[in-house]
Amino acid sequence: MGNEKVYQMDFSKVYGLLVKKAERKGRTRQEVDEIIRWLTGYSQPELEKMLEQPVVYGDFFRDAPELNENRKLIKGVVCGVRVEDIEEPLMQEIRYLDKLIDELARGKDMDKILRK
Repeated sequence: MGNEKVYQMDFSKVYGLLVKKAERKGRTRQEVDEIIRWLTGYSQPELEKMLEQPVVYGDFFRDAPELNENRKLIKGVVCGVRVEDIEEPLMQEIRYLDKLIDELARGKDMDKILRK
């Protein structure tokens, strides 16, 4: 799937998939929300508002209030690609979230996921 297709995906649909992945592994929607808030700087009410209106995935990240500076500490492989090696900045932000949700689904502690 090309980057532009990913950027044009409906955020609420992607969010639903992230929550399902976490819940299948015994984690919660609240934990997914905490990760998203940590990464993007959105508040919970802002996040909920984004889920109620049509927002494309690319704009969700482009318009993020404050991307966490510690996101650069996220390392590892998502979809066969090292997140730290992704050259397209917007795609790297998206893959950071994918990596954090993968860590959540694998049972990692929230303190470690949030790089505390």
